[in-house]
Amino acid sequence: MGASEGRQEALAELKEQLRTLRVRRRLSMTALPLRAGLGRTTVSQALNGTGMPSEATVVALASALKTDSEPLLRLRARALPPTARVATADDSVSGSDADADAVSVTDPQTRFENWYRRYLEQRYGQLSVIGLDLSRPERACWPLDAAYLSLELAVPVRGVGPVDSRGGIAAGPGGGGLEVRVERAEQALAGQRRTLVRGLAGSGKTTLLQWLAVSTARRSLPPELDHLAGCLPFVLPLRTLVRRGELPAPHEYLTAVGCPRDGAQPTGWVDQALIDGRALLLIDGLDEVPQAQRAKTRQWLRELLAAYPQAAYLVTTRPSAVPEGWLADGGFTELTVRPMSTRDVAVFVTRWHTAAASNATTDQERAHLTTLEETLKDTVRSQRDLARLTTTPLLCALVCALHRDRRGHLPHGRMALYEAALSMLMHRRDRERDIEAPEGLSLTEHQSVQLLQRLAYWLIRNGQTELDHDTARALVDDALPAMPHIAQQANAEGVLTHLLARSGLLRQPTAETIDFVHRTFQDYLGAKAAIEARDIPLLVRHAHDDQWEDVLRMAVAHARPQERASLLRRLITRGDRTPKHRTRLHLLATACLEHATELDPAVREDVQRRTAALLPPRSDEEALTLSAVGPVILDLLPGPEGLEDDEAEAVVSTAGRIGGDAALTVMKKFRASADAGVQYRLNADWSQFDTEDYAREVLAHVPGAHYVRVRSAEQLSVLRHLRTPTRVEFTGDFTSGEITSAIRPEQLQRLEVTRNSALENLGFLQAYTSLTDITFNQCRNVADLTPLAATPVTSLSLYKCEAARIDGLRDLTRLTSLALDLKLPHRTLEALPVGAELTSLWLGVLSCEHLHTLEGVTRWPNLTYLNLCGPLDGLSQISALPVLSCLMLQARAGVAMLAELPPAPQINELLLGRWEAEDDLAMVARALPHLKKLTIYCNNGPTQVDLTPLRGMADLAITIHRADEVLGTEHFPPGAVTRKPRPRT
Repeated sequence: MGASEGRQEALAELKEQLRTLRVRRRLSMTALPLRAGLGRTTVSQALNGTGMPSEATVVALASALKTDSEPLLRLRARALPPTARVATADDSVSGSDADADAVSVTDPQTRFENWYRRYLEQRYGQLSVIGLDLSRPERACWPLDAAYLSLELAVPVRGVGPVDSRGGIAAGPGGGGLEVRVERAEQALAGQRRTLVRGLAGSGKTTLLQWLAVSTARRSLPPELDHLAGCLPFVLPLRTLVRRGELPAPHEYLTAVGCPRDGAQPTGWVDQALIDGRALLLIDGLDEVPQAQRAKTRQWLRELLAAYPQAAYLVTTRPSAVPEGWLADGGFTELTVRPMSTRDVAVFVTRWHTAAASNATTDQERAHLTTLEETLKDTVRSQRDLARLTTTPLLCALVCALHRDRRGHLPHGRMALYEAALSMLMHRRDRERDIEAPEGLSLTEHQSVQLLQRLAYWLIRNGQTELDHDTARALVDDALPAMPHIAQQANAEGVLTHLLARSGLLRQPTAETIDFVHRTFQDYLGAKAAIEARDIPLLVRHAHDDQWEDVLRMAVAHARPQERASLLRRLITRGDRTPKHRTRLHLLATACLEHATELDPAVREDVQRRTAALLPPRSDEEALTLSAVGPVILDLLPGPEGLEDDEAEAVVSTAGRIGGDAALTVMKKFRASADAGVQYRLNADWSQFDTEDYAREVLAHVPGAHYVRVRSAEQLSVLRHLRTPTRVEFTGDFTSGEITSAIRPEQLQRLEVTRNSALENLGFLQAYTSLTDITFNQCRNVADLTPLAATPVTSLSLYKCEAARIDGLRDLTRLTSLALDLKLPHRTLEALPVGAELTSLWLGVLSCEHLHTLEGVTRWPNLTYLNLCGPLDGLSQISALPVLSCLMLQARAGVAMLAELPPAPQINELLLGRWEAEDDLAMVARALPHLKKLTIYCNNGPTQVDLTPLRGMADLAITIHRADEVLGTEHFPPGAVTRKPRPRT
């Protein structure tokens, strides 16, 4: 056996032993990562992948599996190439990168590239875990393999669909609803080569880039990211790059980020990697670029895309720093980091305490940390205020550190948490460990805060996130004359060195620059400085800028009552005078009320009166606006008592968009609602919550639980425990076996399958004896429909199922309702192979394009419902349908089609899904003289609807959605005209 085969055999044996141990310990692939404190992808790769697990990963797995790590580490050592066992300078490839028989590499470019990969792994292979042991900075790091937590990312998915049972445009085929699919980072990034990731401060965006850099460098990416295999990662933090003036060209990347061997890179090496599509640019922090320089940064990106279209790009930013679609013209997919779920927090807490225990020196200390871990998990889950604070890795780490530091006791409220964190980071740890003047300098906590405020406020005023060392020293120097006690101990350079070493708040990303460890601390201290400087007008002038949002909120908390009242009055007054920013400013003022512990009641009333136009929300649009404010808006959402049905639905929609534990408490308030709209939102909007918690605490209590949307294996696993859902929508590649295992055959009445390529044979549906309604949407392998003939199905919908052979419809003789949105092989309805007597027919855009005419519709004389999504000739045919009562024209079909319709007195309901400025309702009055119900959707921008042509139809009930102006309402009795959302007085 050769050396290469021996190494491969050792690696295979290592993985086999790990798999065997997992089975023996009866640990699932969910439980093992949690117990080991590792990412699920890392564990999967270690047990089943082709790459070499790191030493830290093997040790963590051995501990979780309760086995000795030494035999496993010896196997790992045997599997390593000789060049990886003895790391020489530049002539080898490390780890799994090594060619089986390569002893040395002579090509200079390959040698440098190999060195560069190892360099990235070393530089970014450790995470700084805040608060582990700040008196021993060397202990505050942890291997990335063990510390990385796979984030959840929200992927926007636009859907279209027919009108649903509640009279709205359904978020399915044919409508324009916006849905969100939540996936772990690996799944969300699968196949993506141009991605913009949005996330709140401290949400883990930079850690995600760090993990991608290391995994790509060591060629250990999970299978979902195979499209990036072999790439060379280049980490480009914009906060550092913008200080150089011009953003770097490819050959300057290594220089710009301080790589020590930048001068050794081969000529044209980065350029060629970009051209070949082997480069992965990880561009971090668009939000940290000053506003004035963002357009220039965007142009820099555009030039890169034009010059190197084959390269892969991932860019990060805070959510509101750049508008939606800012990079859409460059083909970027936008993903959003979701708040940490309850389960994520539990995993993080376990890993944090595992890291702390690894640095513990006694068994007693380790046992104490285990107790603290369990106590903290219970505390976070049970206290809503605390749960709301632990939605990002940063705040979660701070809570862990404070909990340990205070021996199991935590402060209450956001500001109290920050204050306690600052006290711990800056002063208490040194004091309680009897560490006095380590640099020959002693500062009180107050003195430290005063100095740090100066630095923070300078950064905020100048729109910067880091400052050069000379500027920082000058700011400290300016403060020293007023602080003689400090000036006697050290000069400005010494004081700055002390703050960097001991405060726990500052760091040096490079030798020349200084910044805060997190923007939150900068904003907290800067807000305090602004209030002390009485700079309220300055705060209000910048209130529209997303960079100042947290500064404003914290300033309200720091301010004295009179200052607080002045700040809020000025904020709402500016909103009154500035239409462009009015909504944002008024909502920000409302959000600030959370921190206004003492406030003039008249001011509070003024603020609340300004936001009465959005609270409670009455529509999806208003819900979207409110959810953009973030979790703080959850405390302002009313109900369910005293709310109208549309308000209750919009409140639930707002909370559903935000997600997380704090939003879960809002959803729970509405779980007993009998309103169909509220129930729909509760059952549809649960992807952004912990699956088991939401199923147990919300879905299980919804009356009847008639409808449930399933998008993940986790949701599928809890489906069987719900209270007999009769309508289930599966989105994704669920197999027939997975569907049948989750739903009892006797309970399912309506089944919707969306974006599924796994389903082919529909024979499994014959076991569902109560199934009457089936929808297939974008199911490319659903072809043979004949198995449905042996089911009780009476309603069938086919949307964009290109393989479906509609000749099978001939056998479905029980059908009464049919919806088609696909390319039809027949040009007329007369030739459509339908062997049933239909009472309902829906023709989508694709079907209308292929038919061109309604000729033949009279073959179904019992039609009571007809829905058209495109212009068709022969509309006059429907006047011959004797019992047709409901006509719907949506998508590309409009009111102009009624011009060729003779009077049809049998039709008493009309829905217009698209309203154009030139539309005239006189056509409606002429063609449908006995109309009793009219619904109009205005979805195309500013619109005006004139009802005057209908003034003679006194019994007509009219509902109008999203119109800017409605004329002619005086011709109708009170209550006859309903506008949605309801206008606010």
